[in-house]
Amino acid sequence: MHDTAPILKDVFGFDGFRPGQQEIVEAVIAGENVLAIMPTGGGKSLCFQLPALMREGVTVVISPLIALMRDQVRALQEAGVGAGALTSGNTPEETDAVWEGLDAGTLKLLYMAPERLAAGSVQGMLKRVGVRMIAVDEAHCVSQWGHDFRPDYLSIGELRRALNVPLAAFTATADSETRTEIIEKLFDGAAPSAFLHGFDRPNIHLAFTAKNKPRDQILDFAAARRGQSGIVYCGTRAKTEGIARALREAGQKAIHYHGGMEAEDRRIAERQFQQEDGLIVCATVAFGMGVDKPDIRWVAHADLPKSIEAYYQEIGRAGRDGAPAETLTLFGPDDIRLRRTQIDEGLAPPERRTADHGRLNALLGLAEALECRRKTLLGYFEETDVTCGNCDLCDTPADVFDGTTAVRKALSAILRTEEWFGAGHLIDILLGVETDKVKARGHASLPTFGVGGEYDRRQWQAVFRQMMGHDLIRPDPERHGALRMTDAALPILRDEAKISLRRDTIKAAGATRRPAVKQMVSEEDAPLLSALKAKRRALAEAAKVPAYIIFTDRSLIEMAETRPGDLDGMARIGGVGAKKLETYGRAFLDVINGASVQMHPTRRKLAGRDAGSVYDRLLEVQADLTRGEAGTDKPLSCSASLLAKVAQLHQADDSALVRILGERRAERFGPAFREILQNR
Repeated sequence: MHDTAPILKDVFGFDGFRPGQQEIVEAVIAGENVLAIMPTGGGKSLCFQLPALMREGVTVVISPLIALMRDQVRALQEAGVGAGALTSGNTPEETDAVWEGLDAGTLKLLYMAPERLAAGSVQGMLKRVGVRMIAVDEAHCVSQWGHDFRPDYLSIGELRRALNVPLAAFTATADSETRTEIIEKLFDGAAPSAFLHGFDRPNIHLAFTAKNKPRDQILDFAAARRGQSGIVYCGTRAKTEGIARALREAGQKAIHYHGGMEAEDRRIAERQFQQEDGLIVCATVAFGMGVDKPDIRWVAHADLPKSIEAYYQEIGRAGRDGAPAETLTLFGPDDIRLRRTQIDEGLAPPERRTADHGRLNALLGLAEALECRRKTLLGYFEETDVTCGNCDLCDTPADVFDGTTAVRKALSAILRTEEWFGAGHLIDILLGVETDKVKARGHASLPTFGVGGEYDRRQWQAVFRQMMGHDLIRPDPERHGALRMTDAALPILRDEAKISLRRDTIKAAGATRRPAVKQMVSEEDAPLLSALKAKRRALAEAAKVPAYIIFTDRSLIEMAETRPGDLDGMARIGGVGAKKLETYGRAFLDVINGASVQMHPTRRKLAGRDAGSVYDRLLEVQADLTRGEAGTDKPLSCSASLLAKVAQLHQADDSALVRILGERRAERFGPAFREILQNR
């Protein structure tokens, strides 16, 4: 046993260790390779900081979170510990101070971002300054199966071998697959001393709710906790700024924080959040804000996180001091559709995509849970001995009913429309609404037409959302987001299995009578519009012109709604002139229908006009008469330009045909061409 009490008290100000810390500290001081999985707020950083002060030489700490590194370095320096960081966010003065400390031998902890390891000179530098231990924070980032994979983490194992020093790896979330990969990548498969100290954070209240005017939901949640420090995680940079602005307009102290900000602005935001009481930060989850602030009282997700591990990491920012903290996570069908699409359209191999869908399923299972959320959450991390009483479903148990009949109706509508449509059109069928699209496709004659009268449109949307949550249906990226059934749906469709749904969320959806958000297109056409916009953006960037120069939004909306099948249809779209049809027509048809058929340039000039269809009939007749009516004459044909001139004739008389075609061709094709022109 090492006498750690003096440093624990004098440097860190603690009279004793938290549960589980001491055995990890002892193993790290003894120079063992260590893997420690501890809940956020469980005191991971002390487990490598204290040993660093008791061991010879420098400890290098690899961490992906620049903000967290800066906070830890600042706290250590204030405690009189020689610590510094080499990050992209450093000022020149901070970097100079680090090198001076290393040269003087006064620096004990050197924090580095993983990107630095890619430089060939790093290993030599770390050997030269006397690194005697490596500590890896957020070790799950080494796992390609994890929620936050960072390729630069793959260099850490090589660094450990090159320096030949012990390594201590720490993370708050790692399922069994991820733990196996950490051991393989960081420790070459040689089992380290492993410490698994539970994932439960009993002081954090867990709550999920379906989106319903989500900005108002966030504002109401924050208003009920006025004066408390909180974080709002958002899916986009723009949303961080928009929600922060709305909070300020509501009289709250709020700032935004994302990776697109200047480094100095991020530092100012970090310092402000660290120092001010009652400040709210709206941050992108992708940036991974790692501010080490112990008294964050609440965390809200304005959008669904990427996975259950990401969710647990992010809510773990709250209540690190052990005092009560609250969370709220909003989710909706668009979130689920986006996450599914991101997985399906990613470049990962099929087995990785399957695993990612499984991780998303776990999160959706938590969102649509029918009983205690903590039990569901910790069960994912293989903890079964769970007591809760601190989640929304323990507060108010879910109102559950047998939803098998409703789900079977929805699945039948999907099956009978051959899995080619989104929820909007399927709900029209279930409700018996004869829209133009329903009429055009003959779907009013389906057995499922009008069988869903027990629910209104918003309630059916809640049913479809729960079906996605239970992974019975998924959007198909190959069909612009059309819903297709998974294998899990088949037993329900065949009446071989039952499924429970939450009645309370369906009732709440029906009771809500908010004005509909004005959409550019229907839910059915939205995925295609997104694909058309992506094609427009790519063409605009290649040509270095604004997007509207290619096509305006109005043109793309009309394409998404009418879905032209050929260049004739495309030519009828507003804003598609002859030049744009020639330049871009096929590219956009390929997005709508897959590869489009090549069209002769002369024929393309007639696209969208009556003369175009006349041209096609003339071409067809000409093919039949190439060798005359008997099929024994010498071959004869008309050029495309001649056919185009005939197609545009207003008077179908013999003299006009002879003038254009000449006597020989007029004799062969004239009567048939004249009949087509007269019947146009």
